[in-house]
Order: sequence, then C-alpha cells, then structure tokens
Amino acid sequence: MSPATAGRRRLIRKMLAEGQITSQAQLVELLEEQGYPVTQATVSRDLDALSAIKIRDDRGSVHYSLTPNAEQLTDAEIRLSRAVNDFVEEISVSENLIVLHTPPGAAHLVAGAIDRAVVQGVLGTIAGDDTLMVVTAPDVGGDTIAARIEEMGARK
Repeated sequence: MSPATAGRRRLIRKMLAEGQITSQAQLVELLEEQGYPVTQATVSRDLDALSAIKIRDDRGSVHYSLTPNAEQLTDAEIRLSRAVNDFVEEISVSENLIVLHTPPGAAHLVAGAIDRAVVQGVLGTIAGDDTLMVVTAPDVGGDTIAARIEEMGARK
C-alpha cells in the first residue's frame, strides 16, 4: 500500500469517527478538500478495506461507520480476515504445522495475507496452488495459531 493510500485511509477513519458521512460522493468531496483527489470507486475500495458499513442511528438517519473491531485492526489484519473468509475451506493442525486448503489458485493469496499481518508465533508460510502450510514456533504450537487465524476470519 502506498503512503498516500495509507494516509487517505487514516483520514477516512478519522472522518467516519468524527462525523456523519452519508454517502460516498460526500466522502469524495471531503477528501478532495483535504488534498486527496479520488474517484468514487477508490472511496468504495477504501471503505471496503476499512470494513466500514452503513448504519441507521437512533434518529433514523443513515451514515457510514466502522465496524466495532475495525478501528483496532491494521489494514494487513483486515486483508487477512477477508482472505480467510473468502478462500479458506479447511484448516488442519499437526503439532507446529497448520495446513490450510483453498480453492485452486488461492493459496498464495492467503499465505501472503498471513505473512503481511505478521501473526505472532508464525515462522513462515509455504503456498502451493490450493494448499498452504503455516510453520509455527514450537513453543506457540499450531493449535494456538490456527485458532488465531480462525478468529481473524470471524472478524468480517
């Protein structure tokens, strides 16, 4: 992710926390005022990456909001959550090894998301076409890391 994208997403998080952003068009205008000229498609991708959702408040008005855990998650953790949700079909554990099964062609996406999220206790990943292996530190164990990966998938 480029520094401009990271800065823009931090600003969007701040705007969502502080105000009532009711539409993507409104967000495009506000970002442009802050020096971030973007398209509606870019804003849509940013909102998706931040796990922003539309909610209805007590007065009945609809606006964007961050999901409860979104403010605490890094972009890499959000990507890991999506990768697990979208692609992981099965997780198996053997001591300090975890094997994840995905649809054909998706194993490298999940492995990359795990690597970028820097999950504590993960020594590394090896990906094939539809299977990846996660090697964990012996003192942490595969069960613990598999549970963390499952938890990340449940955050979406």
